[in-house]
Amino acid sequence: MFQRIRADISAVFDNDPAARSAIEVMLTYSGLHAIWLHRIAHWFYTCRCFFLARAISQFGRFMTGIEIHPGAVIGSRLFIDHGMGVVIGETCEIGDDVVLFQGVTLGGTGKEKGKRHPTIGSNVVVGSGAKVLGSFKVGDNSRIGANAVVLQEVPANCTVVGNPGRIVRRDGMRVNKLNHGDLPDPSSEMFRSLQEQIDELKAVLSLERRKPCEVLEYTEEPKR
Repeated sequence: MFQRIRADISAVFDNDPAARSAIEVMLTYSGLHAIWLHRIAHWFYTCRCFFLARAISQFGRFMTGIEIHPGAVIGSRLFIDHGMGVVIGETCEIGDDVVLFQGVTLGGTGKEKGKRHPTIGSNVVVGSGAKVLGSFKVGDNSRIGANAVVLQEVPANCTVVGNPGRIVRRDGMRVNKLNHGDLPDPSSEMFRSLQEQIDELKAVLSLERRKPCEVLEYTEEPKR
C-alpha cells in the first residue's frame, strides 16, 4: 500500500512542475485525494458492499469535484490535474501512467448493460474537456486533444482532435486528410458536398452568361 502511495506522489511530481513538496502534494492535491478515496470505495465494491462504496464515492465527489464510480478499475500512477468536473464511469478501465485534465468524461452512450465505458491504455493523456464515450479502447501512448469527442476506438500511438474525434497523427507521422476514413467526420463531409454543389452551380451560371442573346422575331398570324 505504501509503495502505491509513493508512486502516486511521484506521478504528481513527474507531471506537475508546480509541485514543491510531498507534504504539499498529500494535503492539497484534490486529484490525489480522489484516487485514494476511490481505492477505498473500490475495495468495498469488490466485497459487494455497494451502498458503502457509493457513499464513499459521493463523499469524494463532494470534497474534490471529481466523480469516480467505485466499480471503475484504475491502474497505478494515475494523475488528475486540477480535476474539477472529471467523471469516470462504472465499467471504465484505466491503465498505468495516465494523465487526465480538468473536465474529462470517460462515460457511456446509453443505457446498455455490461461493458459500456471506455478502456484507456497505459501512458495516455486526455486533454481538458475531452469526452471519451463508449465501450471501446484508447490504445497505449495515445493523446486526446482538449474538447475532443471520441466515439470510436483509437489505435495505439495516435493523436486525436475535434468533434467528432479524428486521428491527426499516428506513430509520430501526420495522417493524410484523405485517410480520415478511420474516424469519419459527418460535418466535414456535408460541407464538402455543399461546396461541390456550389462550384457546379457557379460553372453552369458562368456558361449561361457567355451564351449570345437570341433575338426572337414576331410574326403576326394571318387573319381568318
